[in-house]
Amino acid sequence: MKGMSTWKLKLRLWAASVLLFGLLYVILMLISYYFGFGGPLIYTLLALFIVFIQYMLGPKMVEMTMNVHYVSEAEAPHLHAMVEDLAMKANIPKPKVGISEINLPNAFAFGRTKRDGRVCVTRGIMNLLDEEELEAVLGHEMSHIKHSDMIVMTLISVVPLICYYIFLSTLFSRGDKDNGTLIIGIAALGGYIAGQILVLFVSRVREYYADQGSVELGCKPHKLASALYKLVYGSAKFNKDDLKEVEGVKAFFVNDVSDARNEINDLRQLDLNMDGVISEAELSELKYTPAKISTANKMMEVLSTHPNMVKRVKMLAELS
Repeated sequence: MKGMSTWKLKLRLWAASVLLFGLLYVILMLISYYFGFGGPLIYTLLALFIVFIQYMLGPKMVEMTMNVHYVSEAEAPHLHAMVEDLAMKANIPKPKVGISEINLPNAFAFGRTKRDGRVCVTRGIMNLLDEEELEAVLGHEMSHIKHSDMIVMTLISVVPLICYYIFLSTLFSRGDKDNGTLIIGIAALGGYIAGQILVLFVSRVREYYADQGSVELGCKPHKLASALYKLVYGSAKFNKDDLKEVEGVKAFFVNDVSDARNEINDLRQLDLNMDGVISEAELSELKYTPAKISTANKMMEVLSTHPNMVKRVKMLAELS
């Protein structure tokens, strides 16, 4: 099986973290220089404090946004059994198992450490996927915990947000704006744009590794491909106003729920007999056939939290 080495993922995660926090440090130092207060130590501690708050409150924010409640083995024995089996294969502690009370079909993993891992499914996904498809999606989420990438995403995603608030504070600050304030505002805006693009890049890369991780845990590539296919269609049918409520946490999902409507046309080429699933034969055929992706979707991918879905399914064909 042709795959990607996980050490490359770890290298990218650490490189992105260093770049983003270096960027934040530079902006904070500019503030210190032009306003003449604080110093390198003060702003280092301030940055670390903000990240620590994000690290501690991140899981609770996800739980509240997604209306998560954790279930016991007695409440969801089948779900617990799948998670426990995958955790043993991944050689990680069994994560907490939760159900998100929303109809949007999806799943997500989050937590502060591997021992604090949480895997959740929505009500919508349990009514949509068959057993092997659900197992493949859970394998994808377990791989996020195994790779610890969801922890890094929680930490680095706060950097562009801080830059954005610094930019807003200079934009709406009272009184005359001197050159120092202007430079800080421009630097913060540039930091926000660069940081956001970098966070999105890391978010897309980690999805490829999680897909591969699902296969390495024994899940069938065509079952994961079929699950992804169904999730896109399920997301596309969802109410746009309801999607806005989960916009802030969509990076944790299996697919980019906001971009689902744009991906439908490209995905239709994969379901050759139009039966609503991607069979093993259909995935195998894609292995030797170039996938067609519209120019608009190629451009949109740069601003997406997830890779283009056709490209993901194409990679699964390579892994089959």
